[in-house]
Amino acid sequence: MKTALSIAGSDSSGGAGIQADIKTMSANGVFAMTAITALTAQNTTGVTAILDATPEFLGQQLDAVFTDIFPDAVKIGMVSSAPLIGVIADRLVRYGAKHIVADPVMVATSGAKLLKDDALEALITYLLPLAEIITPNIPEAEILSGMTIKSPADMENAAAVIGRKLQCAVLLKGGHDLNDANDLLWQPSGMKWFRGRRINNPNTHGTGCTLSSAIASNLAKGFGLEDAVARAKEYISGALAAMLDLGRGRGPMNHLFDLKSEYIGEAKK
Repeated sequence: MKTALSIAGSDSSGGAGIQADIKTMSANGVFAMTAITALTAQNTTGVTAILDATPEFLGQQLDAVFTDIFPDAVKIGMVSSAPLIGVIADRLVRYGAKHIVADPVMVATSGAKLLKDDALEALITYLLPLAEIITPNIPEAEILSGMTIKSPADMENAAAVIGRKLQCAVLLKGGHDLNDANDLLWQPSGMKWFRGRRINNPNTHGTGCTLSSAIASNLAKGFGLEDAVARAKEYISGALAAMLDLGRGRGPMNHLFDLKSEYIGEAKK
Protein backbone atom coordinates (compact mmCIF):
# COMPACT_ATOMS: atom_id res chain seq x y z
CA MET A 1 0.00 0.00 0.00
CA LYS A 2 1.23 3.49 -0.87
CA THR A 3 1.54 6.06 1.89
CA ALA A 4 0.92 9.79 2.29
CA LEU A 5 1.76 12.25 5.04
CA SER A 6 -0.44 15.19 6.00
CA ILE A 7 1.30 18.11 7.71
CA ALA A 8 -1.56 20.29 8.88
CA GLY A 9 -3.72 21.50 11.74
CA SER A 10 -6.36 19.50 13.57
CA ASP A 11 -10.05 20.37 13.14
CA SER A 12 -12.05 19.34 16.19
CA SER A 13 -15.26 19.18 14.15
CA GLY A 14 -13.72 16.68 11.72
CA GLY A 15 -14.52 18.41 8.44
CA ALA A 16 -11.19 19.99 7.53
CA GLY A 17 -7.51 19.78 8.40
CA ILE A 18 -5.89 16.57 9.55
CA GLN A 19 -9.22 14.82 9.99
CA ALA A 20 -10.35 15.56 6.43
CA ASP A 21 -6.94 14.53 5.14
CA ILE A 22 -7.02 11.14 6.86
CA LYS A 23 -10.51 10.42 5.54
CA THR A 24 -9.61 11.56 2.02
CA MET A 25 -6.36 9.61 1.86
CA SER A 26 -8.06 6.47 3.17
CA ALA A 27 -10.92 6.83 0.68
CA ASN A 28 -8.36 7.23 -2.10
CA GLY A 29 -6.53 4.06 -1.23
CA VAL A 30 -3.37 5.19 0.57
CA PHE A 31 -2.18 4.79 4.14
CA ALA A 32 -2.45 8.17 5.91
CA MET A 33 0.09 9.54 8.39
CA THR A 34 0.14 12.92 10.13
CA ALA A 35 2.31 15.60 11.65
CA ILE A 36 0.08 18.07 13.49
CA THR A 37 1.06 21.74 13.27
CA ALA A 38 -1.71 23.08 15.51
CA LEU A 39 -4.78 22.16 17.49
CA THR A 40 -7.85 24.21 16.68
CA ALA A 41 -11.14 24.59 18.50
CA GLN A 42 -13.57 24.92 15.62
CA ASN A 43 -16.86 23.78 14.23
CA THR A 44 -19.00 24.55 11.20
CA THR A 45 -19.58 28.13 12.39
CA GLY A 46 -15.95 29.16 12.88
CA VAL A 47 -12.61 28.89 14.67
CA THR A 48 -12.57 29.92 18.33
CA ALA A 49 -9.01 29.04 19.38
CA ILE A 50 -5.67 27.87 17.94
CA LEU A 51 -2.86 26.20 19.88
CA ASP A 52 0.31 25.82 17.81
CA ALA A 53 2.64 22.88 18.20
CA THR A 54 6.15 23.84 19.24
CA PRO A 55 8.75 23.74 16.46
CA GLU A 56 10.68 21.11 18.40
CA PHE A 57 7.69 18.78 18.70
CA LEU A 58 6.68 19.24 15.07
CA GLY A 59 10.22 18.29 14.08
CA GLN A 60 10.03 15.19 16.26
CA GLN A 61 6.78 14.13 14.58
CA LEU A 62 8.34 14.52 11.15
CA ASP A 63 11.47 12.63 12.19
CA ALA A 64 9.33 9.78 13.51
CA VAL A 65 7.47 9.43 10.21
CA PHE A 66 10.33 9.86 7.76
CA THR A 67 12.71 7.50 9.56
CA ASP A 68 10.22 4.64 9.67
CA ILE A 69 7.41 4.71 7.07
CA PHE A 70 8.69 6.99 4.32
CA PRO A 71 5.73 8.71 2.64
CA ASP A 72 5.15 8.38 -1.09
CA ALA A 73 3.60 11.86 -1.09
CA VAL A 74 3.28 14.79 1.32
CA LYS A 75 0.39 17.20 1.70
CA ILE A 76 0.98 20.47 3.58
CA GLY A 77 -1.97 22.42 4.92
CA MET A 78 -2.31 24.93 7.75
CA VAL A 79 1.02 26.18 9.12
CA SER A 80 0.54 29.41 11.01
CA SER A 81 4.02 30.63 12.02
CA ALA A 82 7.48 31.16 10.53
CA PRO A 83 9.32 28.86 12.98
CA LEU A 84 6.99 25.95 12.12
CA ILE A 85 7.42 26.62 8.41
CA GLY A 86 11.19 26.56 8.88
CA VAL A 87 11.08 23.16 10.59
CA ILE A 88 8.92 21.66 7.83
CA ALA A 89 11.17 23.00 5.06
CA ASP A 90 14.26 21.70 6.86
CA ARG A 91 12.85 18.17 7.21
CA LEU A 92 11.48 17.97 3.67
CA VAL A 93 14.91 18.84 2.29
CA ARG A 94 16.81 16.68 4.78
CA TYR A 95 14.80 13.55 4.01
CA GLY A 96 14.33 14.18 0.29
CA ALA A 97 10.54 14.19 0.40
CA LYS A 98 8.78 13.66 -2.92
CA HIS A 99 5.42 14.58 -4.45
CA ILE A 100 4.83 17.55 -2.17
CA VAL A 101 1.40 19.17 -2.48
CA ALA A 102 1.09 22.49 -0.65
CA ASP A 103 -2.26 24.10 0.09
CA PRO A 104 -1.31 27.66 1.15
CA VAL A 105 -4.02 27.98 3.79
CA MET A 106 -4.37 31.60 4.89
CA VAL A 107 -8.03 31.99 5.85
CA ALA A 108 -10.56 29.38 6.95
CA THR A 109 -13.83 28.82 5.06
CA SER A 110 -15.55 30.63 7.94
CA GLY A 111 -13.32 33.69 7.42
CA ALA A 112 -10.97 33.14 10.38
CA LYS A 113 -7.36 34.17 9.74
CA LEU A 114 -5.04 31.16 10.01
CA LEU A 115 -1.66 32.60 8.96
CA LYS A 116 0.33 34.97 11.15
CA ASP A 117 1.81 38.05 9.50
CA ASP A 118 5.42 36.87 9.90
CA ALA A 119 4.62 33.53 8.29
CA LEU A 120 3.71 34.70 4.79
CA GLU A 121 7.27 35.61 3.76
CA ALA A 122 8.61 32.35 5.20
CA LEU A 123 5.93 30.39 3.35
CA ILE A 124 6.82 31.99 0.02
CA THR A 125 10.58 31.88 0.54
CA TYR A 126 11.18 28.47 2.09
CA LEU A 127 8.20 26.14 1.81
CA LEU A 128 6.17 26.68 -1.37
CA PRO A 129 9.21 26.39 -3.70
CA LEU A 130 9.70 22.83 -2.45
CA ALA A 131 6.28 21.78 -3.73
CA GLU A 132 5.52 19.86 -6.90
CA ILE A 133 2.18 21.67 -6.97
CA ILE A 134 0.42 24.31 -4.87
CA THR A 135 -3.37 24.74 -4.72
CA PRO A 136 -4.33 28.35 -3.89
CA ASN A 137 -7.87 29.68 -4.06
CA ILE A 138 -8.64 33.10 -5.55
CA PRO A 139 -7.90 35.21 -2.42
CA GLU A 140 -4.69 33.28 -1.74
CA ALA A 141 -3.60 33.63 -5.36
CA GLU A 142 -4.16 37.38 -5.18
CA ILE A 143 -1.79 37.55 -2.21
CA LEU A 144 0.81 35.30 -3.81
CA SER A 145 0.73 37.09 -7.17
CA GLY A 146 0.11 40.65 -6.00
CA MET A 147 -2.68 40.83 -8.60
CA THR A 148 -6.42 41.39 -8.55
CA ILE A 149 -8.26 38.41 -10.05
CA LYS A 150 -11.66 39.18 -11.57
CA SER A 151 -11.81 36.97 -14.67
CA PRO A 152 -10.59 33.68 -16.15
CA ALA A 153 -7.89 35.64 -17.99
CA ASP A 154 -6.77 37.09 -14.67
CA MET A 155 -6.56 33.54 -13.30
CA GLU A 156 -4.29 32.54 -16.18
CA ASN A 157 -2.02 35.52 -15.68
CA ALA A 158 -1.84 35.11 -11.89
CA ALA A 159 -1.14 31.37 -12.09
CA ALA A 160 1.73 32.02 -14.48
CA VAL A 161 3.19 34.70 -12.21
CA ILE A 162 2.99 32.42 -9.16
CA GLY A 163 4.33 29.36 -10.96
CA ARG A 164 7.32 31.17 -12.42
CA LYS A 165 8.10 32.83 -9.11
CA LEU A 166 7.92 29.63 -7.06
CA GLN A 167 9.12 27.23 -9.77
CA CYS A 168 6.27 24.77 -9.24
CA ALA A 169 2.97 23.79 -10.80
CA VAL A 170 -0.08 25.78 -9.70
CA LEU A 171 -3.69 24.61 -9.48
CA LEU A 172 -5.61 27.88 -9.16
CA LYS A 173 -9.06 27.01 -7.89
CA GLY A 174 -12.16 28.76 -9.21
CA GLY A 175 -15.16 29.45 -7.03
CA HIS A 176 -15.44 32.53 -4.81
CA ASP A 177 -18.11 33.70 -7.27
CA LEU A 178 -15.60 33.50 -10.13
CA ASN A 179 -15.52 30.96 -12.92
CA ASP A 180 -17.90 28.52 -11.26
CA ALA A 181 -16.16 25.25 -10.31
CA ASN A 182 -13.47 25.42 -12.98
CA ASP A 183 -9.84 25.16 -11.91
CA LEU A 184 -6.71 26.09 -13.84
CA LEU A 185 -3.55 23.98 -13.81
CA TRP A 186 -0.42 25.90 -14.78
CA GLN A 187 2.80 24.05 -15.54
CA PRO A 188 5.94 25.29 -17.30
CA SER A 189 4.80 23.28 -20.31
CA GLY A 190 1.47 25.07 -20.52
CA MET A 191 -1.97 25.57 -18.96
CA LYS A 192 -5.02 23.31 -18.77
CA TRP A 193 -8.53 24.08 -17.56
CA PHE A 194 -10.38 21.45 -15.52
CA ARG A 195 -14.11 21.98 -15.88
CA GLY A 196 -15.97 21.04 -12.72
CA ARG A 197 -19.65 20.33 -12.22
CA ARG A 198 -21.30 22.96 -10.08
CA ILE A 199 -23.06 21.30 -7.16
CA ASN A 200 -25.62 23.35 -5.25
CA ASN A 201 -24.38 22.42 -1.80
CA PRO A 202 -23.58 25.15 0.75
CA ASN A 203 -21.68 22.67 2.94
CA THR A 204 -18.14 23.16 1.67
CA HIS A 205 -16.15 23.07 4.92
CA GLY A 206 -12.76 21.51 4.17
CA THR A 207 -12.93 21.46 0.37
CA GLY A 208 -9.40 22.84 -0.03
CA CYS A 209 -7.94 20.32 2.41
CA THR A 210 -9.79 17.51 0.70
CA LEU A 211 -8.74 18.44 -2.84
CA SER A 212 -5.04 18.76 -1.99
CA SER A 213 -5.08 15.47 -0.06
CA ALA A 214 -6.74 13.68 -2.95
CA ILE A 215 -4.11 15.04 -5.36
CA ALA A 216 -1.33 13.86 -3.02
CA SER A 217 -2.96 10.43 -2.75
CA ASN A 218 -3.07 10.01 -6.51
CA LEU A 219 0.53 11.19 -6.92
CA ALA A 220 1.52 8.63 -4.28
CA LYS A 221 -0.18 5.91 -6.34
CA GLY A 222 1.82 6.81 -9.44
CA PHE A 223 -0.61 8.95 -11.44
CA GLY A 224 0.79 11.86 -13.41
CA LEU A 225 -0.03 15.37 -12.27
CA GLU A 226 -2.89 16.02 -14.70
CA ASP A 227 -4.51 12.66 -13.96
CA ALA A 228 -4.05 13.20 -10.22
CA VAL A 229 -5.86 16.55 -10.44
CA ALA A 230 -8.66 15.14 -12.61
CA ARG A 231 -9.24 12.22 -10.23
CA ALA A 232 -9.17 14.51 -7.20
CA LYS A 233 -11.78 16.81 -8.74
CA GLU A 234 -14.06 13.86 -9.48
CA TYR A 235 -13.66 12.64 -5.91
CA ILE A 236 -14.52 16.00 -4.38
CA SER A 237 -17.54 16.33 -6.67
CA GLY A 238 -18.80 13.00 -5.39
CA ALA A 239 -18.23 14.00 -1.78
CA LEU A 240 -20.20 17.23 -2.31
CA ALA A 241 -22.96 15.54 -4.29
CA ALA A 242 -23.63 13.19 -1.34
CA MET A 243 -25.28 16.26 0.27
CA LEU A 244 -24.26 15.60 3.86
CA ASP A 245 -25.84 18.18 6.15
CA LEU A 246 -24.30 18.47 9.61
CA GLY A 247 -23.89 21.41 11.98
CA ARG A 248 -25.36 24.92 12.21
CA GLY A 249 -22.90 26.56 9.80
CA ARG A 250 -21.09 25.61 6.62
CA GLY A 251 -20.89 21.88 7.14
CA PRO A 252 -18.49 19.15 5.99
CA MET A 253 -18.67 16.86 2.99
CA ASN A 254 -19.14 13.11 3.08
CA HIS A 255 -15.55 11.99 2.46
CA LEU A 256 -16.56 8.34 2.56
CA PHE A 257 -19.46 8.59 0.09
CA ASP A 258 -18.00 5.74 -1.96
CA LEU A 259 -17.34 3.40 0.97
CA LYS A 260 -19.10 0.07 0.68
CA SER A 261 -18.63 -2.27 3.62
CA GLU A 262 -20.61 -4.65 5.78
CA TYR A 263 -19.45 -2.63 8.79
CA ILE A 264 -21.02 0.73 7.91
CA GLY A 265 -24.69 -0.14 8.37
CA GLU A 266 -26.68 1.26 11.29
CA ALA A 267 -28.26 -0.91 13.97
CA LYS A 268 -31.58 -2.47 13.04
CA LYS A 269 -34.50 -1.15 15.09
